[in-house]
Amino acid sequence: MSQSRVNPNTDIAGLSPFERVRPTWTDPTARRAADLIGGPLGRHAQVGRTPVLTPLRVALLMALLFLIFGWFAKSPCIQQTIGSDGIPVLDSSANRQWISGCYNDIVPAYQIHGLDQSGFPYASHVGSDGAVLSPLDYPVLTGAFMWVIARLTGAYLTFAAHSGVLPQPLQVGAYFTIGAVVLGLLYLWAVASTLKISRRRPWDVAIMCLSPLLVVQAFTNWEILPIALLAAAMLAWAREKPVWAGVLLGLAVSTRFYPILLLIPLFVLCLRAGRLRAFTPVGIATVLTWSAVNLPVALLYPVAWRQYFVTAINRKAEFTTLYAIFSDWSNNKRFNPDLAAGQSPVLLNVTSVTLFGLACVGIGWLGLSAARRPRLAQLMFLTVASFLLVGKVWSPQFSLWLLPLAVLALPRWRPVLVWQLAESALWFLLMLTFATKGDNPAHYALLPQYPYQVMALIRSALLIMLMAIIVWEILRPGADLVRQTGDDDPAGGVLDSAPDVLTVTSLPELVGFRRRSRLERAVEAEWAAAQPAGPELLDAGLTNSALKNPPDPKD
Repeated sequence: MSQSRVNPNTDIAGLSPFERVRPTWTDPTARRAADLIGGPLGRHAQVGRTPVLTPLRVALLMALLFLIFGWFAKSPCIQQTIGSDGIPVLDSSANRQWISGCYNDIVPAYQIHGLDQSGFPYASHVGSDGAVLSPLDYPVLTGAFMWVIARLTGAYLTFAAHSGVLPQPLQVGAYFTIGAVVLGLLYLWAVASTLKISRRRPWDVAIMCLSPLLVVQAFTNWEILPIALLAAAMLAWAREKPVWAGVLLGLAVSTRFYPILLLIPLFVLCLRAGRLRAFTPVGIATVLTWSAVNLPVALLYPVAWRQYFVTAINRKAEFTTLYAIFSDWSNNKRFNPDLAAGQSPVLLNVTSVTLFGLACVGIGWLGLSAARRPRLAQLMFLTVASFLLVGKVWSPQFSLWLLPLAVLALPRWRPVLVWQLAESALWFLLMLTFATKGDNPAHYALLPQYPYQVMALIRSALLIMLMAIIVWEILRPGADLVRQTGDDDPAGGVLDSAPDVLTVTSLPELVGFRRRSRLERAVEAEWAAAQPAGPELLDAGLTNSALKNPPDPKD
């Protein structure tokens, strides 16, 4: 049975209001939240009549509001006071950065890496005190971005000094705020890209707009930069522009490593659909773009360019990872070597890479064996989540990576919100662990390590729960909210509604737990593809439980 396919190049505005999902009709969390503004949308309400408050503009306003909250959450770390010599300095007294949870990597990196100087950060240079500055351990495009923001900061302060009207904060305060403004604009770009991919479910983007995780982590580091580029790359793929998708993906990988993971589910699904010719330009454009960005720095400053990779290989397990918690609770230092004593984290690296490799094999097998081909966003979420779960570095701000993917892969507001709240709680517990009773670092910590470690385990369990829901919806596509609206794979591009060419035997069938004939598999796939859209389900009184059991092929 062929399924109608929506033109991927048609903007969301081309859909009628009745072709879009109303969250207050389909999601219990949205329905209850709507009580604050008068209740769920009425069946006879006029929708889509206003030319101003479109879904995209409302989403951008929501995201902008929460980004402002995010700046205020970090603002205590750029408060200034008058030093003993009468010169304004940052006020870090009374454990301000830990008690308030405002700590971020942006402020200390400004002077540590010499961004307040005019020299290119990957070149050897010294600070204002004559000390040799440490090399910049960030990917090339992120380092260049930080340098550009520093130059904008210098230009602003010079202009403000001559104007006599504009505020003149500390250099580092201006640097943080200007960087936050640019990052905020990039996040709005990510929101717009994700909403355009969602198509029939534009309001699901509220998951990444009205996000407590966004407030806490938006400006902890530069994570919004790869998030925006990856979202744009996925939109380009959804609109069947593989070369542009590869270019944007290559830029994203030049800011952080994780966007390269998109190629794993993309290859699996293209292999299943026989669309490897569409995958090839993405891979080639990604490699060429990454090389064009990195080669100049690698040739001119090879030691500084390698620093990011050297740091990634040699660093120990981050505080909230499963390896660090295991080491602390078991007093087993195999996964927590003493780097100062010259010990190398070889076992940690091998274990992390092996576990992630096994996870990728399982995700690939799932993508090739499911009765109906999974959606690209579903496999991408599983891949990135696995990378975080078994990786040796899971800095709390890395969880921002999953926000756009959650919108596309799992638009179930309640479980995603619970996971975000756990992430936010973990951050503040971790910060209180770093705080001390008094300004002397030798004093006892304000909070022991166990509360944040327990919350880290809860956070991991909630993420595994989200992954389990996605796997369930892959195996039971009738329960997939996106496919209930009539779409096949809005982010799939050439994969959307494409027939299968290659499939493999599922694991239960392989071990003989259950065997299905080719006819049974075909009937199940065709049945799943023929499910009615969301509003039709509501009108018919059907529920997800009624969609889990396909018809018997014998009938």
